[in-house]
Amino acid sequence: MNILHLTLKRKWFDLIASGAKTEEYRECKTYWVKRLRGRVYDEVHFRNGYRPDSPFMRVECLGISCIAYHYIIKLGKVLEVK
Repeated sequence: MNILHLTLKRKWFDLIASGAKTEEYRECKTYWVKRLRGRVYDEVHFRNGYRPDSPFMRVECLGISCIAYHYIIKLGKVLEVK
């Protein structure tokens, strides 16, 4: 299983957890190009902070596309929230 790990601010974490936000965006910069271009991920693991006990969420990944200098990570069903 391929997993993409991302860290989010609380506002975006809560919107994804509630199902209101179904896409996550990242700029097409070298850092993200290496991690996203040509890759297929099964899940996205979101964390709200860097501490081991930070809120955590598993979300189904439906695909990644690059449009106008931004990667769009399409999110599916929220599988787990801790």
